[in-house]
Amino acid sequence: MNNLELKNRDLEVLWHPCTQMKDHETLPLIPIKKAHGVYLEDFEGNSYIDAISSWWVNLFGHTNSYINEKIKEQLDTLEHVILAGFTHEQVVRLSERLVKLTPNGLEKCFYADNGSSAVEVALKMSFHAHKNSGKNRKLFVSLTNSYHGETIGALSVGDVKLYKDTYEPLLIQSLQTPVPKDMSIESAKEAALEFEKLCKKKSHEISAIILEPLIQGAGYMHMYHKEFLVLVRDICNRYDIYLIADEVMVGFGRSGEMFACSSANISPDFIVLSKGLTGGYLPLSVVLTTNEIYAKFYCDYGEHKAFLHSHSYTGNALACAAANATLDIFERDDVIEKNRETAEYMGKKLLKFQELKNVASIRQTGMICAVELKGYIAEDRVGLKVYKYGLKNGVLLRPLGHVVYFMPPYIITKEECDKMMDTAYEAIKLLS
Repeated sequence: MNNLELKNRDLEVLWHPCTQMKDHETLPLIPIKKAHGVYLEDFEGNSYIDAISSWWVNLFGHTNSYINEKIKEQLDTLEHVILAGFTHEQVVRLSERLVKLTPNGLEKCFYADNGSSAVEVALKMSFHAHKNSGKNRKLFVSLTNSYHGETIGALSVGDVKLYKDTYEPLLIQSLQTPVPKDMSIESAKEAALEFEKLCKKKSHEISAIILEPLIQGAGYMHMYHKEFLVLVRDICNRYDIYLIADEVMVGFGRSGEMFACSSANISPDFIVLSKGLTGGYLPLSVVLTTNEIYAKFYCDYGEHKAFLHSHSYTGNALACAAANATLDIFERDDVIEKNRETAEYMGKKLLKFQELKNVASIRQTGMICAVELKGYIAEDRVGLKVYKYGLKNGVLLRPLGHVVYFMPPYIITKEECDKMMDTAYEAIKLLS
């Protein structure tokens, strides 16, 4: 087997996500044979630093020996069982641990198998909780520039123009309120004021607000101050609106804390988790909510208030084993503190990007760094040029339009960090 052979076989049968397939007439696919640590390796022995954690999921490196071991152990015991009327040790243990780790008051876990599906759970559950209390609140609020996934409900509460223009006839009704324009406290207060103005007019129709705490991932890694979370929590309390924290990307240490909400010392009514939950191994997501919300669905069968949602692979035993192994590593290795050291090093490396005349700004929150370019239009496809340069020099960079970002696995070394960020620097410099 070689790169060309597998690439040709792929193009005969596969339709890849987030891809204009016609691009692959000139842009080669990269067939990956194996991976270890921060490196991906193709069939010809070329290796690439995975600077984006394979779409933000990988925490402790590819083929991590400990996670491998725990999945193999589980494989010989139980691979999967229906979670309706049955349970198993891995899902119970994982749920107990998540309840302890997440912000106070989140006491019940409901599982799905990807971030978009979990967002759907949180949206439906928030609407249904109000309904069971005799309130008809069919509107959701999200932030401008937001993205929460690509199923119909998740798309509906996003603010990506391309998606909205294409699928608008299919989407449920939602409202947008401004995201803070930068990382200052002043902009946080201004945005919160706008949200409260909306609540004064529409609170009797609003079920919940959904937001990504601190960082809007697919929204070009836009970052804002934690004070906004504090203010939104207070507004939601006063207007009886649920707060859904979409921590699919920022959860499990990406923001500098285990969960981004913790940095603001707030507890949402729902927290949505996925991606890093299994260390990047297997599809799994979970929504945690309060006992108060859980109680709104707890009744005799004849009252017909039960929550109506299910997935075949809910609480899959292998995925839960991977998640428990991931949490073991957090407990064993003091990951958050080590991340702070890595983040500090990345931050120092980030400063030199300011020297480049085609760089508009740099920003960082925890283990996520972003470099925003200026002077280009969409048709220039500068992100694609950076991507190509990165692959040629052994680094997988996948810019979001004109924003080059770094979100590596936590195990990245200083030397690997140098390679990752120096390669991006040279790519951007060549564009200027």
